[in-house]
Amino acid sequence: MTYEQTLDILSQCGLGALVLDGAGLITYANETADHLLHGKGQLTGLRLQDMAPALCEEPQAGAPPVYTHLVFGEYLLRCPTPDLAGALPEGTQLVVFRDATNDACHDMLLHALNHVSDAVVLCDDETRIWWLNDAAVQLDSLVIQDVRGETVDEVYDMLDGSKAAVPRVIQEKRPLTNLRQYYGTRYGKRINVVSAAYPILQNGQLLGGYSVLRDYSAIDTLNKKIIDLQSELLERTTIGGSSTKSALLAKYTFSDIIRISPVMNDVVNQCLQVAKSDSSVMIYGETGTGKELFAQSIHNASRRAKGPFLAINCAAIPENLLESLLFGTEKGAYTGAEKRVGLFEQASGGTLLLDEINSMNIGLQSKLLRVLQEGVVRHVGGSAEIRVDVRVLSNTNIPPYQAIAEDKLRRDLFYRLGVVNINVPPLRERREDIPVLAKHFIMECNKKLVRTVSDIDEATLEVFQTYDWPGNVRELQHAIEHAMNVLPYHLTVISPQYLPDHIYGGGPVAPSTSAHPSGGSFHTSVQSFERGALCQVLREHGGNITKAARALQMSRQNLQYYIKRHQIDIAALAGKRDN
Repeated sequence: MTYEQTLDILSQCGLGALVLDGAGLITYANETADHLLHGKGQLTGLRLQDMAPALCEEPQAGAPPVYTHLVFGEYLLRCPTPDLAGALPEGTQLVVFRDATNDACHDMLLHALNHVSDAVVLCDDETRIWWLNDAAVQLDSLVIQDVRGETVDEVYDMLDGSKAAVPRVIQEKRPLTNLRQYYGTRYGKRINVVSAAYPILQNGQLLGGYSVLRDYSAIDTLNKKIIDLQSELLERTTIGGSSTKSALLAKYTFSDIIRISPVMNDVVNQCLQVAKSDSSVMIYGETGTGKELFAQSIHNASRRAKGPFLAINCAAIPENLLESLLFGTEKGAYTGAEKRVGLFEQASGGTLLLDEINSMNIGLQSKLLRVLQEGVVRHVGGSAEIRVDVRVLSNTNIPPYQAIAEDKLRRDLFYRLGVVNINVPPLRERREDIPVLAKHFIMECNKKLVRTVSDIDEATLEVFQTYDWPGNVRELQHAIEHAMNVLPYHLTVISPQYLPDHIYGGGPVAPSTSAHPSGGSFHTSVQSFERGALCQVLREHGGNITKAARALQMSRQNLQYYIKRHQIDIAALAGKRDN
């Protein structure tokens, strides 16, 4: 068979094929190539580089597609070059390509959908999830890698007694609009939405269905703002009337805490319960774990949510000034002092957060204790007692009992402030949350930096999963923002070389080498136990990653990371299931 006959067969398969000489001139074009390039039988002798430069570059395995956009409106895409085993004339080159207009339009539509404010969930005709846009990722705290290929009912649990919208429209083949739905994800997040769902029908064939969702809490918040503005307008127009509402409001709620890990879900559920009371709460967590975010969320979930929320960093303010700020001052209390109310008075009816309480001077801690015990404050330089109604939250970046042992926190003050103790886990103990947190920060930075970055690649995720994160969530946020600042504008996926040097170059923190009683290091023993536990669960489920991940209460992606880390042979385990 001649090469011309072979290229004609490629033409019948919808593939354009050109033969170029050593100078890049076209010496032969099959019928499809002539049609796609609008050659009208006159391609021979023309230089491909002048017509479609992108078609001159051989595609790299795994690289994103590089489209050629013609003046006629179509998009072309070069295909891997088949081996014709020396059939081509010596010194020539084969270029194979195809019409990629639909591919390019597909990519553009997905890009556009990622920038709409409504969440979109797209499923196939078996209700298996195929794609989530960025708004859906943010609404549900899911990443597509964890749920693609799973059915709607496996990922979502309807909490209002209804049936999920997409399975309904696929079954009934008709759209449903203006639905109020309340559902939870399998990672524990609960969402209240207004939605519409549509089947996808083409030439009578059912291809799938999709749902468009809007967070009802956002709609509800807007309604409340309208009511508040109306109330404020009435108060301002009332003669002698004055508003008692405070403009000092907490920004964050529990829905802003991005998580899918069981450990974080447990902490959030504990805080939701704690928010119902007025007891003092001490929040412990390493730097960057989001302690103030939890404090604001507790306030906004409490009966004091309409009251003020104030926060003060005890480590950033000198002792004498801190006392004045907390308790207020009388005129002449010290040189230049004016009569001012303190934070306890300003926060009355609401919540006061004492940030880094372990940095407060021990002497001032005793004065604070008296206020907490008696519920009254005295201005610096004054004698009058002023009753206040404040819920006090506090946080510390070292364990409370360590702070007590180091004389940084009075024991009696701890018992008063730490009626309830909340421990926010570090990021290294909630690695399942890293992909969804990374996606969230990418979306935030896209708005801030006016970028169109879509995700991190697998190599970057591997770096993130092995790094120790001493700065926790804040460090991850900064790493994403750093990468998006240095990432070239033509790239849309973050790869490791754009991460900060201390993360990409440093790798994980070296494990402890303290001796274990059995002779190995403690770290080695933990790793061995971890590997054994994973193997046992995988063996019990016949090597099925989805079922094993569910049993371990972690994402499939995170389980696959641990399987790779411990070099576990899934095929071997699948054949050794315990009886």
